[in-house]
Amino acid sequence: MTRPPSVREPSARRRMFWMLLITLLVFGGVFGVKAVMNAGMNRFFDNMPQPPVAVTAFEARSERWSDSEEAVGTFVAVNGTDVTTEAGGVVKAIEFEAGQPVEAGAVLVRLNTQGELAALRSLEAAAQLAVVQRDRWRELGRDRLVSAAEVDQRAADAASTLAQADAQRALIAQKVIRAPFDGLLGIRRVNLGQYLNPGDPIVSLQSLDPIHLDFTLPEQRMGAVLPGTTVRATVDALPGQVFEGEVTAVEPGADASTRNFRIQATFDNAARNLRPGTFARVGFDIGGEREVVVVPQTAVSFNPYGNAVFVIQDAPADPEADAAAKKAAAEGGLPAGPRLVVKQRFIRTGPTRGDLVAVIDGLEPGDRVVTSGLLRLRNDAQVTINDKVQPTAEAEPAPGNR
Repeated sequence: MTRPPSVREPSARRRMFWMLLITLLVFGGVFGVKAVMNAGMNRFFDNMPQPPVAVTAFEARSERWSDSEEAVGTFVAVNGTDVTTEAGGVVKAIEFEAGQPVEAGAVLVRLNTQGELAALRSLEAAAQLAVVQRDRWRELGRDRLVSAAEVDQRAADAASTLAQADAQRALIAQKVIRAPFDGLLGIRRVNLGQYLNPGDPIVSLQSLDPIHLDFTLPEQRMGAVLPGTTVRATVDALPGQVFEGEVTAVEPGADASTRNFRIQATFDNAARNLRPGTFARVGFDIGGEREVVVVPQTAVSFNPYGNAVFVIQDAPADPEADAAAKKAAAEGGLPAGPRLVVKQRFIRTGPTRGDLVAVIDGLEPGDRVVTSGLLRLRNDAQVTINDKVQPTAEAEPAPGNR
């Protein structure tokens, strides 16, 4: 059965057109709704009030600082040596205890001198005979019974034998080892009956009061340190203690290989806390005092592109925002106050002292800066100040549990 001529079947091209149109309308509607929802959510989050960040604050203040320089050095005994012997021999007696203080001239070790004493007695007898003969020949010479040459020969023989006796006495004295100066003895290195060669160490002797501190500085600082300059030193073995000394000598020339010059300071050391060979950090002031603005180092974001701080300021008046801030403060247990915001400000920093850093440019005394919580802040962020935990701002901080 055939269709009437007036009724036509839809073409395949038209059916495809309507299918594509319906598909586009469906997917376009879905993506449109999603875009509208995303835009609404973005507007909501952009306009959503951020809760204030709890931070600690510090008010920049003015202090008088003098420029300072730091170096490292080593303590050196004013007199220090390993006591040795000039003559060899067997140790006969040890007359000191390790670690004891001694005075100059105190006997430390005696070596065996029996053979030297016997030789000395022989030389003394020969010297006595030579002196008697010298005097006798002088009398004969005055009477012209002998020649002047014979008289001179007898005098020379007497002088020679006397000198030999003196040399033997000096050798015996060398076998009694004494302390060359006042100081503190170290650990004994010899034993009874041990044979000592000339130059063998017996014990270390160090003079501890006063004590020298040697350190170096670059040649650019040669004119900044003069004899009489006060220096401060700290040692790792005594944390928290600062020792003061005075520069007593400055090397007139710099080392050609390092371009540094040596400086020596002297410290009183009656308590013997400072020991030779120990490492020390040295600090001293150069130039006169100047006024600087200081803040804690924790307030500064040190960045390659510049150092910055967050300065706390009063926020513009906004009744709704003020009410929300009071509510948030009450919920967080913080005291209610004016709404505060932070502004990032770039600064130029100078030297540090303890936990403080000098601000050369960018801050004025009285500016309040954030000292903690910097990573959670952005420009114009709202903050509340909670100073229950405050970083120390002492120039020379010390731990509370020492």
